[in-house]
Amino acid sequence: MISDCTKEELLDILESVIDNPYMGFAFIDTEGKVLVLNQTYCSILEVKREDVIGKHITEITPNTRLHLVLETGETDIADLWSVNGWDMVVTRMPIYRNGVMIGAMAKSLFLERSAAKVLVNKLVQVEDQLNGYKEEIKKIHHAKYELKDLVGSSISLTETKLVACQVAKTVSSVLITGETGTGKELMANAIHNASGRSRQPFIRVNCGALPNNLLESELFGYEEGAFTGAKRGGKPGKFELVNGGTVFLDEIGEMPLEMQTKLLTFLQDKEFERVGGNKTIKVDVRIIAATNKNLEEAAREGKFRQDLYYRLNVVNINIPPLRKRLEDIPELAEYLLQKLNRKLNTNVKGLSDGVIQLLQSHEWPGNVRELENLIERAIHVADMNEKTVLEISHFQSLARRLSIIDGSLPNNMVSLSEAVDATEKAMIIQSLKRNAGDKMAVAQELGIHFTVLYKKIKKYGITSVETKKPRLGIRTYRS
Repeated sequence: MISDCTKEELLDILESVIDNPYMGFAFIDTEGKVLVLNQTYCSILEVKREDVIGKHITEITPNTRLHLVLETGETDIADLWSVNGWDMVVTRMPIYRNGVMIGAMAKSLFLERSAAKVLVNKLVQVEDQLNGYKEEIKKIHHAKYELKDLVGSSISLTETKLVACQVAKTVSSVLITGETGTGKELMANAIHNASGRSRQPFIRVNCGALPNNLLESELFGYEEGAFTGAKRGGKPGKFELVNGGTVFLDEIGEMPLEMQTKLLTFLQDKEFERVGGNKTIKVDVRIIAATNKNLEEAAREGKFRQDLYYRLNVVNINIPPLRKRLEDIPELAEYLLQKLNRKLNTNVKGLSDGVIQLLQSHEWPGNVRELENLIERAIHVADMNEKTVLEISHFQSLARRLSIIDGSLPNNMVSLSEAVDATEKAMIIQSLKRNAGDKMAVAQELGIHFTVLYKKIKKYGITSVETKKPRLGIRTYRS
């Protein structure tokens, strides 16, 4: 019976099992003293077995890490290690009996010198290739924008950027809310670039653009044969590729309920299985989500998982719409002008005061995206006419729209000069109303000389009736 064997007999049996010319074994007790050292290991160390038994392992091989296993209790798998000019792949592990650590063991693989070198070279090649893939992923999937690209000095935007700067330093999930075109993707980019993960990949996933089954494989990846058309060897998902970085889940409010459940599970444990697989993959990924929907209301209506909403909404950043920060338009328009000049290879130098007034008169339902599109269109018109400053005539569609809304432009008007005149008249009337008929204040607001304003009032036949506000105590201009 083995149970009747003495400690020495058990060690003899163990030595006969492990004593082979291709693998080295070492066993130490809880004090770090050598109990077993097979002949192969002794040959590598150039020592006699009888001289090392009972000695501390560090006396035999000073750079060993085997005794550290006694302190940590952790297994160290496939460590590249060199001793006496020999390259080895070593595994170190604690040894337990009845739940109590009684020592530690090390075994080295492929001690034959040429084989060890081949293995080491292959591992180095694989590591270099892996690093190359990581660099390529970072080049393809990287955040383009920083907080400075959120242009504007209004109080509302400044406060929003301050919150973003603070949350970037944490690892918390972030939910970015705001209307379409306010810059939610730009904000997600900026948070990533301001964080400690800035050197790692950043990937955007549009949750509203993919059906449920494709979204799952896009996020979690799939194994070979998981479904018809699956690639040979399978494919890693975004969470796997971005390990250490950030995944931006855009239009999260469009994510199907079934997929929401799987995402919640991932957020709780930061681990998942590929589609068709059974191996658990653990990653370190930060989640930033964005939506133009009211997720709290959607959760109450059962259209969005409430627990997922709370998990995502650890920090909420709401980007104010452009109509609530019209004071940012001069700075923002200039920034967009320069950006578009580089994109279009044009040289439009600025915007007239009239254009700024025009832009600040609009409600901007499409927010910054709408503003950028209008400026791009205006640059094309100006460039074709060899103009270096954007004028109201370059924003014909916007001028026409505002004038029609004001009621001063007939629907059958098609002349550009008529549109410009109607816009000027509308802007003067609106400014007179705002300033209670004070012409000096109006001239200053519109950026024109007082005498020019007088001529335009006369030209357009503006009367006190048109400029009067519908409330008492307001001064009106009398022509």
